[in-house]
Amino acid sequence: MEIDYGEIGRRIRDRRMEMGLSQEALAEQADLSPPYISHIERTAKKPSLSALIRLAAALGVTLDFILAGSQPADTSAYMADVQSLLENCSLTERRIVLKVALATREALRQAGVAS
Repeated sequence: MEIDYGEIGRRIRDRRMEMGLSQEALAEQADLSPPYISHIERTAKKPSLSALIRLAAALGVTLDFILAGSQPADTSAYMADVQSLLENCSLTERRIVLKVALATREALRQAGVAS
């Protein structure tokens, strides 16, 4: 099984940007260097497990959130993303998102795209 470090870097960058953090601010919170954060986000370096744990804590997410989707057969992929999305929605927005998701799932299945 191959780990997709590009996806891990994108998840870290996306979450950092959602939080409005600079690479420097994230590096300080995770006790890492700003260039190391840049290297991880650009896939120039593979992060250690220790660095991923510190990044997850600094970003307020689980390690699973950072790794989700980087494994080929990850059945929990994107669940943390969906939960994070819904946490920031009003009840009305949640209802609409659910209806859109159900309609999209049905359309994908009918088109034979879903697996």
